[in-house]
Amino acid sequence: MSKLNKLKYVGYSTLALMLMTLPMMAQAGAEGAADNKFTVNAAKAIGAGVGFGIAAGFAGIGQGLVGRGATEGVARNPGAAGTVQTIMIIALALIESLVLFALLIVFVVIGGVSTQ
Repeated sequence: MSKLNKLKYVGYSTLALMLMTLPMMAQAGAEGAADNKFTVNAAKAIGAGVGFGIAAGFAGIGQGLVGRGATEGVARNPGAAGTVQTIMIIALALIESLVLFALLIVFVVIGGVSTQ
C-alpha cells in the first residue's frame, strides 16, 4: 500500500469520525433553541462580513488590472488616450457597482438578523 493510499484512508477515517460526532452536538430543549438562534444569527453576520471582504478584495484586484491595462494601452498608442480613458472609467464603474451590489446583499442578510 502506497503512502498516498494510507494518507487517503486516514483522511477518510477522520472525516467519518467527525461526521459521527455531529448528533452529539445537537441541542435539545427551549434553551437550546434560543442559543441556536443566536448562533445562526452570528454565523450570518460573520458570513456576510467575510463574503463582502472577498468581493471587495477581488474588485480591488480587478480595478488594478483595468488600470494596468489602460496605462499599457495608452503607452502603446498615445493617440487613443481619450478612448481608452472612457472605456476604463466605464469598466471601473461596472466593477464598483458589483461591490455596491455585494454590500446591498450584506445589508439584506444582516437585516434579517434579529437581536434579543
